[in-house]
Amino acid sequence: MFIRLLIIAITPAISIGLAVYLSDRYDKEPFHLLLKTFLFGALIVIPVIVVERILTGLNIFPGIFNIAFTAFIVAGFTEEFFKREVVLRLVYKSKDFNEKLDGIVYAVFSALGFATVENVMYLLKFSSYNPYIGIYRGILSVPAHSVFAVTMGYYLSLAKYSDTRKEEINYLKKSLYIPMILHGFFNFILMAKIQLLAILFIPYVLYLWKSNQSKLNRYIKESKIKHDINNKK
Repeated sequence: MFIRLLIIAITPAISIGLAVYLSDRYDKEPFHLLLKTFLFGALIVIPVIVVERILTGLNIFPGIFNIAFTAFIVAGFTEEFFKREVVLRLVYKSKDFNEKLDGIVYAVFSALGFATVENVMYLLKFSSYNPYIGIYRGILSVPAHSVFAVTMGYYLSLAKYSDTRKEEINYLKKSLYIPMILHGFFNFILMAKIQLLAILFIPYVLYLWKSNQSKLNRYIKESKIKHDINNKK
């Protein structure tokens, strides 16, 4: 039973990780660094749980404001902050972070590490009540973490390759609060159980996929141009 749950939990992350790795076809990142990023992404579950419990205890707001605080601050801010910290601490200043696409790749692997452990925990806790929870989370939650990570990595790369320190700080801020807002709104729609918001959920998910695919494609194109220029030298 445990092995089956584990396979269900890790399959979405493996699929997405492989897709991102293959998209980085012109200057692939070292496997050991990707693995390290994934593992530290998994380990941040521990501080995330601690901080989320503290923030939950501070959530004294009524009704819809309670849900908003949980969605945007308890989950959105905390999880995106620690996933971002993994990239900043491990690879942001690394020589292997040598093109803009790398920011997205590393951010996604950090997010997948976290999402995998989170998925295992949910399955172990709730699968006896709902045997389809692994499928639901595989379709929604794990890809969502990856999508937020694309946005995070996009701005981390803009920060790393900024011309001025002021510009870098501006993009570093965006690499946190924009994924946090996207994450928070995603959670809020699911948690609020408001009919109008539920109607907007599918369009919102499609927007996330389209906008982040555009960011990914932009950096893949830049990576190809850089590769072609280097080959001509």
